[in-house]
Amino acid sequence: MSRASSRRAAERQGVRKTYKLYVGGAFPRSESGHSYEVVDHQGAFVANAALASRKDARDAVVAARKAFGGWAGRTAYNRAQVLYRVAEVMEDRRPQFEAAVRQSEGLNASGATAAVDAAVDRLVWYAGWADKLTQVVGNANPVAGPFFNLSTPEPTGVVAVLAPQGSSLLGLVSVIAPVVVTGNTAVVVSSFARPLPAVTLGEVLATSDVPGGVVNLLTGDAAALGPWLASHMDVNAIDLTGVAGDAALATELEVASADNLKRVRRAPAAEPDWTASPGLDTMTDFVEIKTVWHPMGV
Repeated sequence: MSRASSRRAAERQGVRKTYKLYVGGAFPRSESGHSYEVVDHQGAFVANAALASRKDARDAVVAARKAFGGWAGRTAYNRAQVLYRVAEVMEDRRPQFEAAVRQSEGLNASGATAAVDAAVDRLVWYAGWADKLTQVVGNANPVAGPFFNLSTPEPTGVVAVLAPQGSSLLGLVSVIAPVVVTGNTAVVVSSFARPLPAVTLGEVLATSDVPGGVVNLLTGDAAALGPWLASHMDVNAIDLTGVAGDAALATELEVASADNLKRVRRAPAAEPDWTASPGLDTMTDFVEIKTVWHPMGV
């Protein structure tokens, strides 16, 4: 290599990644044009992330509503296949996820590997439940008459998810997977301080078999976006996990959610232990049990 070439290589600056939103299967910038600095666990600048606005949240709800009919209408087995495909692509992009988790959470190499392992395994676990949930929570009800009376779970609709602030990958996957595997569509507000894994997950969703609009990822402040999503009349449910520990904000969002009788997953007092095995309630919180009657012999 010539001296000039060596000097150019030494002087070359790395290409900084521009972090955008993931809405409707595309990667738009915030309509406000605003962004915020993303720093690693040591406070060093990493990049700028789009600061989602009220308009971005509304656009995400529109995209989620548009995608809901097609996604809810798919067979449970097909939704399982799609979720499993997301796990496959995450496995292929393991180094990128591990780097993002190390930057965001300050984990060492083994800790980052364990976090990615757990996130991929959780997707596979939920994929396995897709075509089994109905058999477990649905039932044939005994009635006094010549009728079949059947109860079955159906998706509730568009679910707003305030993702955990601490667990930027495992926690994120743990709140998204149960929403979409049951046929809902999601508008997700990522961790404000740790958005890198969420942005990378958006890239995985875009290159998997997930239809555009099924999952929409907004980087921004849950305290700013939460009230708009909680009061939005076309949002059917909201998960308040991302405001864990902020009782005043959680109460405000619950009150706003009452306007159209949203289903609410209440904010925990502290962020859960995401390494613990999830329960069925993570899926049944956002389904509705519908009961039908059918005459026997017809």
